[in-house]
Formats: sequence, C-alpha cells, structure tokens
Amino acid sequence: MTWIIQAALSFLAAIGFGIIFNAPRKMLFYCGVVGMAGWLIYSVSELYSGDAVKASFLGAFAVALVAHIFAKRFRTPMIVFSVAGIIPLVPGGMAYNAMRHIVENDYITAISFASKAFMVSGAIAMGLVFAEVSIQLLYRGRSKRRRTT
Repeated sequence: MTWIIQAALSFLAAIGFGIIFNAPRKMLFYCGVVGMAGWLIYSVSELYSGDAVKASFLGAFAVALVAHIFAKRFRTPMIVFSVAGIIPLVPGGMAYNAMRHIVENDYITAISFASKAFMVSGAIAMGLVFAEVSIQLLYRGRSKRRRTT
C-alpha cells in the first residue's frame, strides 16, 4: 500500500512543479509519470541497497531516460519533463536539517546532514549527465550504423 501512496504523491509533486515551471498543460500528466518513475526507482534502490546516494543516482538516471523518451515522442524539450520529474528526488529535508542544526550550534550533526545532502545532490546531477551521455552515444552509434549500411 505504501508503494501506491508514494507513487501517487510523487506523481502529484511532479505535476505541481510542472505547473509552477509553466510546463504545457498537455504535458503535465507525463511530467507526473517522469517524477513517479524516478521516485519509485529511488525507493526500490534505497530499500535494497540502503544507500541514498546510489539510489538518487539511479532515480535521476531513470528520470533522464524517461524524460528523453517523452521528449522524442512529443517533440518537446527534455527540460520540460526532467525539471518537474527530478523534484521528488531533491534532498530538501536533509538540507533543512543541516541548517537547523547549524542554528542550534550542533555543528557535528549539521556537517553530517550537509555532506549527505551534497553527496545526494551530486549523485542526482551525475545521474542526469550519465543518462544524457548514454543516450547520445546510443544515437551516435545508431546513426553510424545507418550510414554504413
């Protein structure tokens, strides 16, 4: 049951940020699908590996792949889907806790939260980049095969 609730809430969060970022109205459903896919991959990966950094990388990789597929299918810029879809993965709670502990003068705990938030943020960025590079290499290899045959 929690998977259904997580899927629904991540879907709604991605749609909400799609609205905030002025995504085309027809694409809001697909923005939600991208966010939901990324979050579910993140959740499953974190459940089995126990590492939020690896899970964030895989979730961001999934977001970029699904966003790229939708961008090709609907002839829409990929950023429309990826920005709204990546929002559920952003470590806002960790960053908040880091700042809260700094205000409370608990610097050791703050450094722990901040370093985890930085690592998760970096993993998200790397997941997006690696997915884009993988897709570009795939299409480049396809176009070379078409030219030689």
